[in-house]
Amino acid sequence: MSQHPAPVARPFWTPGVLVMVGFMIAGGLALLYRFTGGLGAVSNLDNAYPWGLWIGVDVASGVALAAGGFTTAFLGHILGREAYEPVVRPALLTAALGYTFVAFGVFVDIGRSWAVWKPIIFQNHNSALFEVAICVMTYLSVLWIEMIPIIAERYGKKIPLLGALDRGLSKFMWVFIILGVVLSCMHQSSLGTLMAIAPTKVHPLWYTPWLPLLFLLSAFAVGYPMVVVETTIATSSLKLESETPVLSRLIRFTILTLGLYMAIKFWDLADRGAFIYLWDGSGRSIAFWAEVGLGVILPWVLLLFPGVRASRRALFTVCLFIVAGVLLNRINVFITAFAPPFANHNYYPAMGEILVTAGCAATIMFLYRIGVTYLPVLSARRIEEVES
Repeated sequence: MSQHPAPVARPFWTPGVLVMVGFMIAGGLALLYRFTGGLGAVSNLDNAYPWGLWIGVDVASGVALAAGGFTTAFLGHILGREAYEPVVRPALLTAALGYTFVAFGVFVDIGRSWAVWKPIIFQNHNSALFEVAICVMTYLSVLWIEMIPIIAERYGKKIPLLGALDRGLSKFMWVFIILGVVLSCMHQSSLGTLMAIAPTKVHPLWYTPWLPLLFLLSAFAVGYPMVVVETTIATSSLKLESETPVLSRLIRFTILTLGLYMAIKFWDLADRGAFIYLWDGSGRSIAFWAEVGLGVILPWVLLLFPGVRASRRALFTVCLFIVAGVLLNRINVFITAFAPPFANHNYYPAMGEILVTAGCAATIMFLYRIGVTYLPVLSARRIEEVES
């Protein structure tokens, strides 16, 4: 059974952590080259393909996979389902780190990084990108405000200012929780709007006026599976008691959200007459079937079986397929489906882009490890405590 959240008393420096540091160093060197040599030195971005891996994965996918933060906050704090409290803090930490690196991904991707602050002052209220920028910046602030009670629980007595800030925020924290949910819904859908305004550049398998709704529904669908994946990896690697009883109840909501996303996606294909592109044998049709077949249909069917939901390994595998499906969806929409009519070549990410992305992912995992080691985030007990 879970206990009150507490720091994990495990050795920090392990072979896995050292591997993460290696990827961080490689990504850092690529970043150094990007900021000294420019975008062209490390990427294959050009006028035809102004965005690629960094936007498709670091930003769009990062936003979607951080959805566990607002979905669990909604369930645990707004709806008051206290049984799910053990997974709220880990999801919140993941979301805070994920959105921090989403903002960093935008900073790396734009040509004039020093001008990243301009949307705050020079506002274009007719721009979907403006809404995404403002919502992400605001929600990132809200996430770290929500982290203050967790940090203060450990260091509030040592840092009086932190303790006073926590006490002052306690009366108004519900405002930030509700604001976080609202902001998340806004920018999750607006990311889809970015591609909805480019009908001549996006393949018909993915282009639809319903992209904002599909992006929002897929974020709802991936929120709890991402919590299952991150919690299972954390408890397994740190040798903690399994949270499967909580996760198996949590994942029941995904049957509804993933099913709704699947139904609307196929209804949209039928309504637009886009089914003909599913059978043309092209690389894009194969990418679509990989995304929907392995990332939506198969896991949805498997989740209908109580035995799958009750098995730690099976549940992790199914949720990993859902996470991979949403990740592939964002890559497909922003990269695979994106084909400017005037382009005379295809886009493939350069090694520098891959290293930066891998370095960012490794840094998120490294900081997560720091968070659970020094802050009261995880509730699961150590296995040796359970067996004693």
